Amino acid sequence: MQKKLFITLLLIAIFHKSSAVLRGGGSLVSTWKPIPDVNNPSVVSLGRFAVDENNKLARKSLKFKKVVKGDQQVVAGMNYKLKITVVDGVADKNYEAVVWDKPWEKLRKLVSFKGPVV
Repeated sequence: MQKKLFITLLLIAIFHKSSAVLRGGGSLVSTWKPIPDVNNPSVVSLGRFAVDENNKLARKSLKFKKVVKGDQQVVAGMNYKLKITVVDGVADKNYEAVVWDKPWEKLRKLVSFKGPVV
């Protein structure tokens, strides 16, 4: 009898924790962590994507120059917060972009693009 009660309580606890994760209350989201190498080709690709998407959405003509710094966060995929230098007309300016990427499903989305920033 005690063994059945223990197993039942254990299953309830497991179900409760897994349902919290599915509702977004669990620990699938990590904290932001610095990207060690912003010159990595995959990070540069994300920066170019952010500028290109912003140009399409905002009808701008910014030109990607480089990723200055970045942070990443594990979600259902990966969020990247990038500080990007672009050429805006004749001047270099920094913008902050957040890109969500899920490469195994070939999904990528520009979440935000703000700037110029310091």
